[in-house]
Amino acid sequence: MGMMDKLSNKFQNLRGKGKEALGSAVGNNDLQGKGKGDQAKAALKDAGGHVKDAASDVEDALKGD
Repeated sequence: MGMMDKLSNKFQNLRGKGKEALGSAVGNNDLQGKGKGDQAKAALKDAGGHVKDAASDVEDALKGD
């Protein structure tokens, strides 16, 4: 996973935490839910990136790199 992807995921996660906190503070359940959704999307993207990295490592190991 590239550095830009990691930064993008981190930013999405932080934005989600902010939305969730703001929604909680003002009693807006919709905003709070959107924040949780943003965090979940970022986590899924991170997990996908880790899987791609692991697959690449396995491929390199099999090639003998």
